Amino acid sequence: MAVVALAGGLGAPGVTTAAMALLLTWPLGTGHRLVLAECDPDGGAILPGALQGTLGNTHGMRNLALAGRRGQLGEAFWRQLVDVTDAGTRDRLVLPGLYDPAHASSMGPVWDQLAHLFAGVEEHQHDVLVDLGRRGAFGPSGVLAQRADVVLMVAQNTLRSLQSAEVRLTALREQVGNAPEIGLLLVDRGPFPKEEVSKHLKTEVVATLPWRPSEAAVLSDGASQPRKFATSELMRSARTATEKVQQLVAVRRARLGAPSQRVVAGAR
Repeated sequence: MAVVALAGGLGAPGVTTAAMALLLTWPLGTGHRLVLAECDPDGGAILPGALQGTLGNTHGMRNLALAGRRGQLGEAFWRQLVDVTDAGTRDRLVLPGLYDPAHASSMGPVWDQLAHLFAGVEEHQHDVLVDLGRRGAFGPSGVLAQRADVVLMVAQNTLRSLQSAEVRLTALREQVGNAPEIGLLLVDRGPFPKEEVSKHLKTEVVATLPWRPSEAAVLSDGASQPRKFATSELMRSARTATEKVQQLVAVRRARLGAPSQRVVAGAR
């Protein structure tokens, strides 16, 4: 099992859209589940976007702040997850993010608890995707990047996006050292080939997603699914990306050894 964090730079490189694509295409064995935790301190996009505001503010990260201060985060976490499967199988789950960035100040002590929880849910056959948005890999929530198996910097292959990614990759390496594996998830919108990007940024391009706005709008804004969306180029590329990410996790685990198991209260 794995903890994979996704982060971005300036503009809108597509971190949440990429995370949603991975959530829906991640291969799951029998009894395995996947959680996408929206941990962007600037506020979440999934509730008003992919979920179209259907839940209001009844679920999400803000509700964990008080539970964390009371030492009840383990139990509260599982109650905040939203099933995004059509069949109600609860094997692909979302923890919606903060709906107001002002609430990030109350999350200070909770980020560390969440990082510990995410590292422990593998005992319960869960993988975790952590959407850190533009600045969540740094500051108080940066502990989520530090303790991940893999951190993917999402960037478009445009000059503006790659310049931002370069600065953030440098800062990220200074912050996390060699703890997680660091890679690029490239959104193919610009003129620069992945080989050139990888060489210039000194970072492996783990996978590339095509620039397909109409397909991406299904994931970012809950738009109506086009015909054969599940087999669209975007989703096919996302499936390939999940395989590459899992290979990177295996590299990291082989380098450091399998983590010790931890008990996570309230898992179900």
